[in-house]
Amino acid sequence: MTRVEVLEVNAGYGSPVLRGVSAEFRAGEMTAVLGPSGCGKTTLLKVLAGLHPAKGRVLFDGEEMGAVEAEKREVAMVFQKPLLFPHMDVRGNVEFGLKMRGRAGDVVGMMERVGISELAGRRVGTLSGGQEQRVALARALVTRPKVLLLDEPFSALDEGLRGEMRGLVRELQRSLRTTTVFVTHDQEEASLVADRIVLLLGGRVEQVGTAGELYAAPATRAAAEFFGWQVLRDGRAFREARLGEVGEKGTVREVIRWARGTRYLVELETGERVTVDEAGYGPERRGEVRVELLRYLEFS
Repeated sequence: MTRVEVLEVNAGYGSPVLRGVSAEFRAGEMTAVLGPSGCGKTTLLKVLAGLHPAKGRVLFDGEEMGAVEAEKREVAMVFQKPLLFPHMDVRGNVEFGLKMRGRAGDVVGMMERVGISELAGRRVGTLSGGQEQRVALARALVTRPKVLLLDEPFSALDEGLRGEMRGLVRELQRSLRTTTVFVTHDQEEASLVADRIVLLLGGRVEQVGTAGELYAAPATRAAAEFFGWQVLRDGRAFREARLGEVGEKGTVREVIRWARGTRYLVELETGERVTVDEAGYGPERRGEVRVELLRYLEFS
């Protein structure tokens, strides 16, 4: 198991993409790097793999990786679109990495573990998207890498298949104890697969913690907004609110009936608009109301 650290990493072409990023990826754990498109998630993976120039330090078990070539880092990477060889069958694709390294490995056993044994002789052009990703996973893991990097590997799959593949990756990671970095923009996906989450916003690490820690106690205004808290101008952020007899004065501007009940769009006296969800389909509230903030935090 390999402990990975990045310290004050800056990277980008022309304008910076990563800005002083420091983070730890614990040995034997799966860490999700979570953030919106363009925040630097894929660039960070490429820096770890040695595929992108960067300033700063990258360490594997305390050893500097800056001068170590990509092919010597013992890192395997699975991309959103599997980079398989169409002229090879499934088995040929799985064992390719081993042949390139001049090493032996349990190809048959790994194919069994990812559920593609019966596909061994098939050409990859005949496979479904989910099958292709299983092949890519097997090819990555059969080399027993020190670090496995996954770049939104299931985003192109339908939701049913995504759930199935998430479960497979989590099971494999727990049994093999491979240090894994899983990039995603999907908050639910990060919560389901990862031991810890590194929240990356605007090329900087905004917060690190478990899913429960980040959702329940975002450390900054930006983190709160990313996780769906509503943030008022005075710095108060809230996840829940209800219409009651106390709280902020406001006026109902719109009432929406939807699957989870009734949603009110309320304009506060400050001019800010907030969303209030009420369970059920009782009598609609109109006109002036008060909004009681529940579970709220304060930011400067």
